[in-house]
Amino acid sequence: MTGVAFGERAAYLGRHDVLVVADLHVGRGEASAVSLPIGEREDLVDRLRGDLTRFDPATVVVAGDVVHTFDRVTDRSRETLDALRDVCEANGTDLQLVAGNHDTALASAWDGPVHGEHVLDTADADAPRTLVCHGHEAPSTPADRYVIGHVHPTIEVEGDRRPCFLRGGGTYRGADLLMLPAFTRLAPGVAVNDMRTGAFDSPLVTDADRLAPVVVDPGTAGAGDAGGADDAGEPLRFPPLGEFRGLL
Repeated sequence: MTGVAFGERAAYLGRHDVLVVADLHVGRGEASAVSLPIGEREDLVDRLRGDLTRFDPATVVVAGDVVHTFDRVTDRSRETLDALRDVCEANGTDLQLVAGNHDTALASAWDGPVHGEHVLDTADADAPRTLVCHGHEAPSTPADRYVIGHVHPTIEVEGDRRPCFLRGGGTYRGADLLMLPAFTRLAPGVAVNDMRTGAFDSPLVTDADRLAPVVVDPGTAGAGDAGGADDAGEPLRFPPLGEFRGLL
């Protein structure tokens, strides 16, 4: 699966010039009365700004669960969405939203399009046809690569749980699969170490044993198959889950 560079909870697809993040869950802190020391909005905006500075993408695509609450989007959450769009616009970057299962009220709070699934544009005729969707239901559009969120994957090593990407070549309809960790840091995540295919809450996971975790330390963010603006180090790559379980 070439052409992917990993940031902190974000993936940059260089041949599309697109940064993909997933599961912002804007409003989770407000709904749960749990907050980070610097606040939910500041944390999301600051980390997105860091990825924009690092990769300078033409487009950011959010792969679903943009907001947290199902029934309504509060004024505070709307302001956070506006702040995320503002930081993208300040960088000259377009922001596109894909709906997840939490986003039933998102369209009423967003004056741009909300996609059910989104095919990435590219001027590179040899680039894989890439589709971004949330991952809670099977996509209707064929592609060479699917980029999803929804599961909030983490791996646990010696009691330390870390957000991770999961990648598998040819594992869904013969196409590649790239699953992103939750961009919000308020979601605890799901430890995938011992998870079998049926335990994943996504129809795009058809062979969990072939999904290989990738962990990115903030100090190494920006490195990957496509290179990146920050060459501080390499992502930590683990063997596919089918082999990884036997090493623990």
